[in-house]
This record gives sequence, structure tokens and C-alpha cells, in this order.
Amino acid sequence: MRSLPFICLGGLLAVLGSTLASTGEEPLRLKDLQRCGDLFNSDELTFCLRGEGLAKGEPKLLLNGKPLKAERRGDGRLRLTLRKADHESGPLWLEQGEQRSNPVWLTLNGSHVIAAGPAEVAKNMDGLTTYVDLISLIIEEKYDGLEEARRLAKKYDAKVVGMIAPLNTYQLRLPVKNLTERDALVLRLGNEVSVDAVVVEESGAEAPVESDPEDKPRNSEWVANRFLDAVHYYQQRLPSKEAPVEPHPVRIGIIERDVDFDSPEFAPYIDDCNPREPRTCVYARDAETPAGHGTTVTGILAARNEDPADSGFLSAVEPVSAGYQVIVERNSDAGITANIAASVNLVEDGVRILNWSWGIHRIGARDIEGEEVDSLIRSGIAMSGYEELLEEFFLWLRREHPDVLVVNSAGNGSARSGQDDYRLPSSFITDQLLVVGGHQRSDKHDVAVEDPEYATRRPSSNLDMRVDITASACTRAATLEPGKRGDVHCGTSYATPMVAGIVAAMLSINPELEPSQVRELLRRSAMTIGRGSDFEPSEADDLTAPILPSERAYRLDDEDIGRSARLDMRKALELTVESLQQER
Repeated sequence: MRSLPFICLGGLLAVLGSTLASTGEEPLRLKDLQRCGDLFNSDELTFCLRGEGLAKGEPKLLLNGKPLKAERRGDGRLRLTLRKADHESGPLWLEQGEQRSNPVWLTLNGSHVIAAGPAEVAKNMDGLTTYVDLISLIIEEKYDGLEEARRLAKKYDAKVVGMIAPLNTYQLRLPVKNLTERDALVLRLGNEVSVDAVVVEESGAEAPVESDPEDKPRNSEWVANRFLDAVHYYQQRLPSKEAPVEPHPVRIGIIERDVDFDSPEFAPYIDDCNPREPRTCVYARDAETPAGHGTTVTGILAARNEDPADSGFLSAVEPVSAGYQVIVERNSDAGITANIAASVNLVEDGVRILNWSWGIHRIGARDIEGEEVDSLIRSGIAMSGYEELLEEFFLWLRREHPDVLVVNSAGNGSARSGQDDYRLPSSFITDQLLVVGGHQRSDKHDVAVEDPEYATRRPSSNLDMRVDITASACTRAATLEPGKRGDVHCGTSYATPMVAGIVAAMLSINPELEPSQVRELLRRSAMTIGRGSDFEPSEADDLTAPILPSERAYRLDDEDIGRSARLDMRKALELTVESLQQER
């Protein structure tokens, strides 16, 4: 099988990594890559890089396999300038001696916003950390965004420092020293005729990681979604001699900060990964620890392991696929605004699926018990700006990229995911946003996997009609030791890539599927979860929108009708193959 060389390579790289560590030689890694210099020069682009493990002498820098010249600035920092007309977006990596770094995705698209430094944030009246002098303006569509942003900047003695041009959004640095001055200037800017909205950024930590103490294997929870059944079906059905299915390559974007390439599960991705060959490729900045949010989310899609049951889904189906490119990108640490900037760049680079394992609640949001939600909260002024920015993003998607699907976590506040005043982005109503709730194994051990009581709602998972489907919320983190799994991490952040992975496989089978059709196939194929329902919430037990008669061939007596939908990965693939026949 074609995957065997990669498995062996993973072992070799793990051994090489331990050898380098024992000899004191630091492995070569790319830790950061961001736009710098003149962000508004569309012809000549400048990037600042930070690496680790660089020895004396000039390293080789390669973009799409082509060598580039970079200026070395000491302390592992490099500066790269290139002409946009001469290159395409693609993987960038370092080589020095026998070592090679992790590949990072370099985009030639211009959306970029800058993050505030430690001295440029303050606590607001709600006790939340907020940017003092950096805000973003969403300019009305009828105006030339950059021209108008510069006019306003000149009027208010500010400076344009970042942009998301496709959304007519521009970041300004204001001439203010405290939040009182900022809020006064924000009010004045918001009253400008050309300004649709002002985005005030409130930085926050990564999504909280819930942990379970049980020492259970990674895939024990995945059984509830028929993970291995789906792997087996994909591997056997696509190359079938009687009616083979031609797979297609798929590009997936994950909005996360980084991935730990020192982990044996990701070490193989340091090897050359030709997207024209049927491989799963991962491009990301290198993380400091394998237990981070980005490594765990990406691992559900692409972790490599000799045992398919403990591999990421796309890695497990790789031998018969046409290849998957998994791009982990955050743009900068500038919060939600940076998430959107990264998403815009990725979509323009051909991503079909965006994995958003993030979301926020407004202060005052209440859970199903009536208690205030205290996770990932933002102020009202920040939420209003984010809502406008997200609306612009989805309007742009619908207008310019109607085939792109965003898979978003429902959230872990045990609250209503669809309350648009209190939860973003899952509350948006659009065919291009698929919302994923989380479930866990129930205490019923004598029931079949298809039984609704096989799984139960994860107590912290957000819920309601806006949730489209649930998936397993628990996985185990990576470690630096081959064959050893880390702590159990749970949350809708980890249910989301389970769905993004199966959607990628579906699109590899039938790339003509529209986002609404993908949702329909997932819902038609879904198993059920929890007790029965008569379409009305019963003690907050309805986790997703209830399954409708139209999703069960209009059989009004089907026992699934009215229940919540639980991901069935194998059945989703079966229906996708059937969709090919229907199109013919």
C-alpha cells in the first residue's frame, strides 16, 4: 500500500528527532510567518519569518519547491521579499544541511491585520482584555475602501495598518492612549456616513479544553460515528473493479495557530509533500507543545499512526485518495478579525472547507439552566462589530465562492447556539455554515451503535435548532513519545473536524456537491441520539434540529423523525457515491 513508506518515514523521523535531541542539535522549525513591510504594496510582498534550529551559514528557503533568497537578520529571523507576479501561494520551508523544517502555507493574497502588543491592550469595564488603539472599519460597499479608510485616517490623525480588502474592511491605529479616548473616537468614526461598522477587538485565550480523567483510547468515542466503517468503505469502494469512483483532491483550511511537528504523529509531514501525488499534506507553523488546541484539532483530520484506528481520518483514507491539503493558518494573533482575514486568504487560495473550531458568547448569555455562560465571552460593543464582519464574510462567500462550506463548533457553554444576540458565528443562517454539536458515549453498554441511546449529549455542548449534527466530542492529545497518547480532550472544537473530515471525503467523491446538498446528505445519513421528541424542546434535550420526514424519504412513521441527528460517517459516504449515479 502507498501509505507504508510514510508510516516508516514517520518512525525514521521520530528516531531522527530523538537523536538530534540526544546530541543537543535543535531540529529546524518554522515558528512564524507573517506579512510585514508595506502591506499595501500589491506587486512586491514582504514576509517576516522566525525559525528555530538555524545553524551558521545561509539556509535555503523554498516556496513550492523553488529556492528563494531571504535576508537573515539574526536570532532566527528572516525577511523575504518577492514579486507577486512571479509566484503562487503554496508551502514554504527551510533547508539547512541535512535538516528540513515544517512547511508553512505562504499566501500571496493581501488580507492581513496586526495584533496588539502587551502594552497596547487594557481591561475594559467588563474586565475583558481589549485593544486600545487598533480598530477596524467596515466601509460601505459603494466606496473605494482603501481610499476612504485613508481619508478617514487623515481626518482623525490615524494610520491604516491592515486590511481585508474583499470585505472592504481596513484596520486603523488610532491616536489614543486609553479606552476613554478610544471609545470617543470609535463613536465619531461609527457616525461617518461611509462607515458600516467599527470592529473593536477583544483578545482572548484559546478555547478552553475540557479534560476527562479516564484512560481510554482515542477512537473509543469515534465508534459512535462509525469512523472505521467509513475508512473501510472509502478504501474498498473507490477502487472497486466493478464501478470504481475517481477521487478528486480537496484543500481544507483550519483556523488554528500551529501544530507540533516534533510529535511522531506529525513528523512525517516534514518530508516533501507533492500535492500532485495522492498524499495528505499538512502545512502549519510549529507549536511548542503537542497538547495544544491546533495540534489536537488537526490530528483528528491528519494525525499519522500505524494503526488506522488511531490516525486522522484523511490520513487513514489516503492510500486510495487523490490527496488532501490541510492548511493550518491564523494570519496573526489579532483575535476574531485575524480569523476572518485568514479565512478570506484561504478561500482565495482554493480551500473548499473551512474548519472553525471557535466561537464566542456575549456577556449575559445564559445556559439551559439559566446560569450565565462564562466561557469565551465578549462585550456588547465587540459582538456588534464581529457580527457585522461575519455578515460581510458570508455575503462575500455567497457572492464570490458559493461552493465553500464553513464547519463551525456549536460551543461549550451549554447554551443556545442559535441565539444571534448571544452567540457567534454559529447563529448565522446560511447554507454555507454547518454547525456541529458534541456527544459522548452513554452509560448504555448493551445497545448497538445505531441505537439512539448509544450516545448522549455532551453536557457542555451548546444546542438547539441551529445545530445541524453532532459528532464525537472527545479525543486524546498527541505526545512526543511514539505510541503514547496524551490526556483526553473534549469539546465541540474536536467534534467539528470529525465533520470537516467526512465532508472533505464526500467532496473528493463528488466535488459538484453544493453546501446545501452536503448538509442534506449528512442529515439523511445521520443516526439519532437521545430520547424521542415531538419537535418541541423537552427539558433542553433537543441537541440538533429535529430530523424531518423529508430526510427520511417522507416516511411519516419513521422512528427517527423528531430526534436529533448524530453523524454516520460511513452512510454519508454511501449516499455521496449514490449522488454520482443520480447526476448521471
